Amino acid sequence: MKRLLLSIHDVGPRFETEVDLLLDRMMRHVGPADLAMLVVPDHWGRHPLAVGSPFAARLRAWADAGISMFAHGWFHQDRTVHDQPVARFKARHMTAGEGEFLGLDGATAARRMTDGRDLIEQITGRPVAGFVAPAWLYGAPALDALGQCGFALAEDHMKVWHPPSGKVLARGPVITWASRSRARIASSLLAARVLPPVLRHAPVARVAVHPGDAHVPALLASIDRVLWRLGRTHLPARYGDLLAN
Repeated sequence: MKRLLLSIHDVGPRFETEVDLLLDRMMRHVGPADLAMLVVPDHWGRHPLAVGSPFAARLRAWADAGISMFAHGWFHQDRTVHDQPVARFKARHMTAGEGEFLGLDGATAARRMTDGRDLIEQITGRPVAGFVAPAWLYGAPALDALGQCGFALAEDHMKVWHPPSGKVLARGPVITWASRSRARIASSLLAARVLPPVLRHAPVARVAVHPGDAHVPALLASIDRVLWRLGRTHLPARYGDLLAN
């Protein structure tokens, strides 16, 4: 069976309106049990997710409806000064200052991972499905910490894996969109046309949407097209289903 995995990124009080819009869009194609949310505990240190808050109640209701919850960093902001050229390039060109786990030391990475997990589990009353670093960017110390923190699942741009063992559970590029500039919108629209035929025969296809997508009609239309095309070859599934293999 070919699986289609869908996720909404950057879920938290900062983007409540956008999450509602994207959830409505995704639910036209799948049910809540086949959807994942990546939750940010305190977006840029300005929008904390608090136990007992109205948004926390909504998060629990979504989890009760069957949506899988992932810890998605803590601040979703890169506060590291990068000395290594490769890390500096990634931080500058692959994300808008949001690669939080790219330059963290192992102890700080582990603390933010586990703090995020504990908060989300306290709110939802359920185990998190896994951990995904903001912008899908991990430094080596963060990867080491991830392997020790007991998360069942993790992913980056090109794969999903089981951190305790390192076993890769799915390979292939995630289809996602960028809304920060006209050039990025154009390039992501092109990728969204090219990738579905490439992934047609892949055992697992992944689609991820972000809050910025909700304000660009061309991106919303592209999301619908991608989900319709992949829905012809893949069945919507949960990330956790990968562990059954």
